[in-house]
Amino acid sequence: MNTDEVSQPHLAGGWGTKSMPDQTGKSFLITGGTSGLGLEVAKALVNHGGNVTITARSESKAIDAMKVSGAQDCIALDLCDLASIHSAAKLVTATYDVVFLNAGIMATPFNKTVDGFESQLGTNHLGHFAFAGLIQKFIGNRLVVTSSLAARMGTFGDRSKDEIRDRCRGIGRYSPWASYGDSKLANLLFIHELERRRIRAGKGFVPLAAHPGVARTNLAKGAAGMRQFTGVALMEKISSAVFGLISQSAERGALPLLCAATLPGINHTAFVGPSGFLNLKGSPSFTHSKALAYDPVLASALWQVSEELTGVTWEDSAYA
Repeated sequence: MNTDEVSQPHLAGGWGTKSMPDQTGKSFLITGGTSGLGLEVAKALVNHGGNVTITARSESKAIDAMKVSGAQDCIALDLCDLASIHSAAKLVTATYDVVFLNAGIMATPFNKTVDGFESQLGTNHLGHFAFAGLIQKFIGNRLVVTSSLAARMGTFGDRSKDEIRDRCRGIGRYSPWASYGDSKLANLLFIHELERRRIRAGKGFVPLAAHPGVARTNLAKGAAGMRQFTGVALMEKISSAVFGLISQSAERGALPLLCAATLPGINHTAFVGPSGFLNLKGSPSFTHSKALAYDPVLASALWQVSEELTGVTWEDSAYA
């Protein structure tokens, strides 16, 4: 379902943290809350009275992030390891009003997860698919997935289950950006398939997506190819200057995520991103991705392969 076809609440221009309603009494779980967008989301929610739990791979990073953000709790979670995902899910015993599937990696050199998945699809999609599936009965009102403009680069090849399976397993030719695009397209296909299941069940939390545009985070700075002119001093300076012009701070990049989580009356499968030129930066607005992100056949195929590879089966009846 395309967000163009769904009536959404009015979203005033210039929406920012001052526009957020009070979050006292509400609880939030954020994967990847130790830096970048996740850390900024945690800070804003705490400042508005929310009770925030973050996930982290490192205890030291968790401690530092909790001091900076004011988050009240932390769960150890490595999305590259299904054993860690199962262990983390067992620690979730209370309902969260909003769960953010936010942690991720971007355009990394070829690598595989502990379980043999290509690292980007394994982390950005399969790990989150498994974790959210395991804790689905503890997701109260909204599930917010962090996607990206790069979803427009995703294709999943011929879109067959065999092709999806091969890409998830890292079989075949590898391109850091193509794989990242597939993983971010997967985020959108996931929420649309989840919405179809919610409609069939007649109940459940609202699945939503958001993207930060081009945000200045460690994720972006470390991506393969972002420093493509390294070694040529003048060109590197030009590249950095251009990146500065088209990007926004992590704090601003977090606004679409916060908007998706807190805007009253927001509807199913909304996709929130920056309102500026090419959606690169600016205040939050409702947006949409390419048609393939709304393809029910591809979404269903991806879902089936994801259940097969992770061993996590979602049940419509499990919706709270």
